[in-house]
Amino acid sequence: MSLSLVQSRALIGLQAAAVTVEVHLANGLPSFTLVGLADVEVKEARERVRSALQNCGLEFPHNKRITVNLAPADLPKDSGRFDLPIALGILAASGQIDAARLAGHEFAGELSLSGELRAVRGALAMSLALHASGASVKLVLPPGSAEEAALVPQAQVYRADHLLDVARRFMPAQDGEPPREGWSRVCAPEGAQRAHARPARLRQVDAGAALRRLAAAALGR
Repeated sequence: MSLSLVQSRALIGLQAAAVTVEVHLANGLPSFTLVGLADVEVKEARERVRSALQNCGLEFPHNKRITVNLAPADLPKDSGRFDLPIALGILAASGQIDAARLAGHEFAGELSLSGELRAVRGALAMSLALHASGASVKLVLPPGSAEEAALVPQAQVYRADHLLDVARRFMPAQDGEPPREGWSRVCAPEGAQRAHARPARLRQVDAGAALRRLAAAALGR
């Protein structure tokens, strides 16, 4: 399959807007183009993703024309949060992982050149957005970000330490190869679960307090 879709989210203030990462592989002069109102940090993902795939022993399609579109095009995108979904999109479009199994998941994470995943901002906002929408979606995030997202009760959050931890969840099992231990479910702390049992009016107050704390953090207070 030469076209793949991977779901993620952009951080706009305190909101986490949905973003679809579209990856298309085509014949022609080899290139790697990234479009969709991407900031400098996002465009630098081309080199991080290329190196991470190669250093993980995965195939980077050097002989293809790679086009990555971050939709919607009029929504600003920044930071390295799209590294992981872009890498997964390339793997799915090139047939190295099962594109259909990516449905029902959202991904965010910055990649090191070795493939390790680094925390990103806005994990709590992503989890709150999914909670508000009522969608049954699994969030896949790096260490640190996953624990933050899990603060939202009933959130389905998975922590992955490395690109290979994620890729191997969506590819056929490799005979004779031991499974990686960098993938795990992260649950809400017991205190957060008790808070969810309180009346809705009190939970709304807690949500407002959480947003105020996010705003203070964003302003550096």
